[in-house]
Amino acid sequence: MKLLFATRSAGKQKEIRRVLEAAGHEVVFPDEAGVPESTLEDSLELADSFETNARLKAEYFLKKTGLPTVADDSGLEVYSLGGQPGVRSKRWANANGSPRQVDHANNAELLRRLLGAPGSKRRARYRCVLVLLRSASSFPEVFEGSCGGVILEEPRGTGGFGYDPLFLSDDLDQTFGEASPEDKDRISHRGRALAQLVAKLPTSA
Repeated sequence: MKLLFATRSAGKQKEIRRVLEAAGHEVVFPDEAGVPESTLEDSLELADSFETNARLKAEYFLKKTGLPTVADDSGLEVYSLGGQPGVRSKRWANANGSPRQVDHANNAELLRRLLGAPGSKRRARYRCVLVLLRSASSFPEVFEGSCGGVILEEPRGTGGFGYDPLFLSDDLDQTFGEASPEDKDRISHRGRALAQLVAKLPTSA
C-alpha cells in the first residue's frame, strides 16, 4: 500500500521508512509527493493534544495529495514537569536554526529545568500518536505508542534525534542515542505506534 506520511523531519522519516518498507508498504513524504513547504504548516501543530495535531496534519496533506495519509505527533512528557514539554517538544526552547541546533537548545532547556532533581523526579515517557486517513471521507484511525524512561544529567550516544541522548530507556537500559536503529524501532513510542498501524494495513501481494 502506498502511503503519504506527513512529516518533514529527517529523523522521523528514517524510522518510518525502515518500518513501513520492511512491512512491504511504499511510503512517500511531502517533498517526494511534490508538496512544497508552506508557513501554513506551522498552524497545524498548535493544538493542545497530540491526536488533534496529527489529525490536522493528516487532513491537510491528504487534501494536497489525494493519497492515503498518515500523520504523526509525538513528544517527551516529564512527569515532574506536569507533562512538559509534551506537544511543545519540538518548539520548547523557541530556538531557530538547523535541526541539530534546535535539538541542542531543547536539550539544554530540559537539563536546566531538571537541574539538581533526584532520579524520582526525572521519570518521563515518550508518546506518539498516529492518525491515518484512507480518504477524504474516511473516519480517522488513531494509533498510540509510549515508552518509559529516565532523563539523564548528561547526554549519552550520538544516534537518534531530539531528546534521545538524554532518554534512558527502561526497556533497553540504554539511551535512544546509544540504541541501534533496530532496537529503537522495536520498543520506541513511534515503533510501537507504527506496529499497530501496520497491523491494520492490507498485506502486500
